[in-house]
Amino acid sequence: MIYLDHAATSPVRREVLEAMWPYLTRDFGNPASHHEVGAAARHGLDDARARVARQLGARPSEVTFCSGGTESDNTAIKGIALADPRGRHVVVSAVEHPAVLESAAWLGRLGYDVTVLPVDADGVVRPTVLAEALRDDTTVVSVQYANNEVGTVQPVAELAALAAERGVPFHTDAVQAAGWLDLNVRTLGVTALSLSGHKLGTPKGIGVLWVDRLQRFEPLVHGGGQQDGRRSGTEDVAGAVGLATALELGHGDPAVVTERRDRFVASLLAAAPGTRLTGHPGDRLPGHASFVFPGRSGESLLVDLEARGIVCSSGSACAAGSDEPSHVLTAMGLDREVAQSAVRFTFDASVDGVALEHAARALARMAQG
Repeated sequence: MIYLDHAATSPVRREVLEAMWPYLTRDFGNPASHHEVGAAARHGLDDARARVARQLGARPSEVTFCSGGTESDNTAIKGIALADPRGRHVVVSAVEHPAVLESAAWLGRLGYDVTVLPVDADGVVRPTVLAEALRDDTTVVSVQYANNEVGTVQPVAELAALAAERGVPFHTDAVQAAGWLDLNVRTLGVTALSLSGHKLGTPKGIGVLWVDRLQRFEPLVHGGGQQDGRRSGTEDVAGAVGLATALELGHGDPAVVTERRDRFVASLLAAAPGTRLTGHPGDRLPGHASFVFPGRSGESLLVDLEARGIVCSSGSACAAGSDEPSHVLTAMGLDREVAQSAVRFTFDASVDGVALEHAARALARMAQG
């Protein structure tokens, strides 16, 4: 099998499992317990928090472990909006993950005014568009760092700077960017940032919310007051250790993966006339190549590819099984039928050029009928 759906989830890495193992066996305690086993767990949790903070250029006290990207996005957007007295206006982009869009929609049902920013044909939010949308009562802006469906990388630092000039908190969903792009929150200039471990090679169920220490936010999970009250519930120590390890490992050399991606894209486009690359041609994630095949069914292509041992997807795993076209592709101006012909290939350095060339040849043959 050739697995080319890393944007949906990545296989758990051996190094991550080995780092987690002591906290699943010997040092399994509750980090709040005042005994030796609990103290060992607390040490592991504190160390993991410090390691994640180093990857983000942040303070350990600003790092909150949670269940994944969805919870992190929800907490950032709802939590900042509910705590910030600036007003009741929320800004998100049209190509966000459903965790962001649905959080904004939920606030809309509470009476918040929600502005959805359009994108250009490459899926990019232009800074001028955000500048025009900001208001005196804007309470939070959320624009993803990199798109999960088409791989486009947003000019987050520039967008965050515009928000900062108006005193508006800026959140970015960096789930897909982790392991590929610089996550230094000071360089990016963001107020809050979300991560998910299973895109990096951890088991599912662990994520991170980083929020600047000066930013107020309302926790969504209440209870025993763990993590300084920011997210109650007994912490997943092993998951936190695994996430810290995965962040340090990354996805491999981005330059090597980019070269493989570019050869793959060029090979497929040359062999299958009419095929179109989606997303920004240059400002995209290294291990991300997504296409539309006008006149073909994306789902049928996926079935045929899997029959040949090639596993990929038509876009977001969260929308799998839906008859609706991708909201990302339609926001980029593609019509419904073309959007439904989408196929996405996502991979890291573990996938070599030979496997990608095999996938390109197989897909080209099918695309040609």
